[in-house]
Amino acid sequence: MASVRPRHEHVSQWLRERIESGTLAEDDQLPSENQLGSRFGVSRITVRRALQTLEADGLIYRKQGMGSFVKDNRIHQGLVRLTDFVEDMEAAGLIPQSIILHQGMEPAGVRVAEALGVAEGALVYRVDRLRKGDGDPMAFDRTWLPPFYGHLIEKHDLRTSSIYSILEDNYDICVCRGRFRIEAVNAPNDVAQHLDVPWGRALLLIERTSFTEADQRFYYQQRFYRSDRVAYELELFRGSSRNQRSGLPLKEFEPIFKKDGDPPRGAAQ
Repeated sequence: MASVRPRHEHVSQWLRERIESGTLAEDDQLPSENQLGSRFGVSRITVRRALQTLEADGLIYRKQGMGSFVKDNRIHQGLVRLTDFVEDMEAAGLIPQSIILHQGMEPAGVRVAEALGVAEGALVYRVDRLRKGDGDPMAFDRTWLPPFYGHLIEKHDLRTSSIYSILEDNYDICVCRGRFRIEAVNAPNDVAQHLDVPWGRALLLIERTSFTEADQRFYYQQRFYRSDRVAYELELFRGSSRNQRSGLPLKEFEPIFKKDGDPPRGAAQ
């Protein structure tokens, strides 16, 4: 005979699904104990047990006399220095994992050719990877390199090593600087499938072009981050001059990562 699910689990699961889907976002107030009791036909004791479960799981926080609210448990780490995914995950206290989905040569499309400074149709080396943190899908990477650098990295296991570390540690190639572009996009179908999100879901696209010491473009990447798993925070200094026109000094540029179960905040060629 099948076991009957406890009533408090029905309440906590309903709230959990609304938090994880984004229906209830960070700092949103949950329905009151009376509202939840009426909705599910249960006592206040049952509702409180459900809320205690969510609080223990780090999904909500409670304010005396005010009610319960969605909690933000994202992990902070700095990105002022040029870093790779493995370094970002380790700094955030997450275990990085890379799943290789594609490796091989292909003709460069318009966007890739422009980013790498090669002719359209020239052969480039492409790597597609699903990136996880603590086993949860975080990002989908599509990376292109000129053939010389592609041949260097194809000798190594990209499941356990990053492209940056391979070039720096094995070939003494300086990864000196990078140029970033960040924008919101709708998930292309193939990317959505790998990230386990619906087609068209909003993603955070980071395009990155990296340069060697000789200012040679060796790496162009499109990274699609799940928007419920990462956000960026920027901290700037104003500077001493009101007439400053060259931009504000950068202090912090932080990606904030979430694991599965943390509350959310409300096409590649």
